[in-house]
Amino acid sequence: MPSRTRRVELKGSTRQPLAGATKLGPADSAEKIQVTVILRRGSAPGEFPTDAELGRGLPAQRTYLTREEFAAKHGARSADIAAIGQFASENNLAVVSTEPARRTVILSGTVGAFSKAFSAQLHHHSIAGRTYRCRTGALEIPAELENIIEGVFGLDNRPQARTHFRRRVRAKATDVSFTALQVAQAYNFPAGTDGTGQAIALIELGGGYSASDLSAYFGKLGIAVPNVSAISVDGATNSPTGSADGPDGEVELDIEVAGAIAPAAKIGVYFAPNTDQGFIDAVTTAAQDTTLRPSIISISWGGPENSWTAQARNSLNSACQDAATMGVSVFVASGDSGATDGSSNGALEVDFPSSSPYVIGCGGTKLAINGSVISSEVAWNELSASEGATGGGVSEVFALPSFQSGSKVPAAPNGFKGRGVPDVCGDADPASGYEVLVDGESTVIGGTSAVAPLWAGLIARINQSIGKPAGYLNPLIYSATADAGTSAAFHDITSGSNGGYSAVPGWDPCTGLGSPNGAALLAALQGSPGSSTPPS
Repeated sequence: MPSRTRRVELKGSTRQPLAGATKLGPADSAEKIQVTVILRRGSAPGEFPTDAELGRGLPAQRTYLTREEFAAKHGARSADIAAIGQFASENNLAVVSTEPARRTVILSGTVGAFSKAFSAQLHHHSIAGRTYRCRTGALEIPAELENIIEGVFGLDNRPQARTHFRRRVRAKATDVSFTALQVAQAYNFPAGTDGTGQAIALIELGGGYSASDLSAYFGKLGIAVPNVSAISVDGATNSPTGSADGPDGEVELDIEVAGAIAPAAKIGVYFAPNTDQGFIDAVTTAAQDTTLRPSIISISWGGPENSWTAQARNSLNSACQDAATMGVSVFVASGDSGATDGSSNGALEVDFPSSSPYVIGCGGTKLAINGSVISSEVAWNELSASEGATGGGVSEVFALPSFQSGSKVPAAPNGFKGRGVPDVCGDADPASGYEVLVDGESTVIGGTSAVAPLWAGLIARINQSIGKPAGYLNPLIYSATADAGTSAAFHDITSGSNGGYSAVPGWDPCTGLGSPNGAALLAALQGSPGSSTPPS
């Protein structure tokens, strides 16, 4: 390889300062770290399936790539991997591993070596009593690698995402709570299904679960404990903190909701550090897992779109697009802080990765049940009590996708014609929350964090019925509602708001298309007579 002299900016790598943090001083140049380098796909752009091709046909009519076929056709090129190896050697870095299917090369070395290799200025910053290694500005790479490298992650280890669950704090006389089974019954999930033959991946960026909690929780429901396995990513492990208010609440909520609804499905819990590197590595690991082979990924973590670098958004969005080619459906919580997503200046902001056009964004409602039937359902909004509201809005980054062209998505706050969030919804208000067991304590939890695993469990049961993965669902669920603006497959939510947008007939930036009528959705995806059938 010729000597590298000219260097260029790595597109999208610019990092902003960590808001509210105190700069302490330079990072330790001798500290050993590992960095993830994401490479371009091995196929030419015209060889990768278009969105129209990914969304064509009913699930039973589709053909998906196996993970092995994806790796051979679209995985990283051996020449590109070799080029990264040469770059590492020239910069006193070592190649830890190469994973062509994930398009990933893991490098190790000192902070000093990485700083020189990527022209990065790394400093320690302190916030909320914790210290992080942070950088600002853009990274640089040799010009020869400009079209090969798509992202570099791990130099900066600031926290990237937050959980999207809300524990009930102050119970009111009007509050109610449900088991996941009661919610599934109200939403008419397909009878005679339990997720047999399916696998669900849960992405977790902290915390953990205990076998004793799962045994006690599912025993109380009268169902067998699901097959749950913990999968380590980037050194993170199943590590319960002992606090239901911390990430344990997220982890056990996800497992207990998905597991109660689809108890025969295998559940893989992918633990990764809460960094952009950890988040991306967890999703690519789950999507390309040739052991568990999940057909569904559930994500209950996220952060405002503007808190991500462009390279991180693009890499995670690309990972979800890769998953779609293999028939993997991805469900993501839309956030618990209303239309602002918790922005400090009160500006309208949408949460990512729920704004990716390759995922199903999941919003929240307040649900009332009479017996086993829904008596009312409105958009979740407890902002006046400081207890959250459903996220939702319009992306300022991702353009309006074709599947939402008829949904009357408003312009984003900056005028951009962007992707609307969420796509669907479900019970999320802590005032109508889920009965769960966390760290030995029975408690009630809500939040859109509960909606992603709720939908994951539903699609596991639908996949079981169809006999094939539903895969890239977005075009199918929107075409199912195109004619009348709504469908028997959804309960259209027309009341409530999230502090910036209001629920209206049809799609809206609070509750999407609505909450599920599971049996009707199955019929639509099967193309059953009398159903709202998406075009093939």
